[in-house]
Amino acid sequence: MEFIDWHIFGAAIGLMFVFEGIMPFLIPNRLRSMALMVLKFNNNTIRGMGLFSMVMGLVILSLTQ
Repeated sequence: MEFIDWHIFGAAIGLMFVFEGIMPFLIPNRLRSMALMVLKFNNNTIRGMGLFSMVMGLVILSLTQ
């Protein structure tokens, strides 16, 4: 029994790269200023943003299953 559908996994990774590339392609100057702003955040704030992102991803995955 195979647990991973490799076609769906590959599509998900491909979509991730597409979405990650949209901002650098369309608005590189705004992305640069946002990155400089993130440098001012403390580690706990960045961890909180990462946790929120992971939880939202899991919620979306659970709703689409």
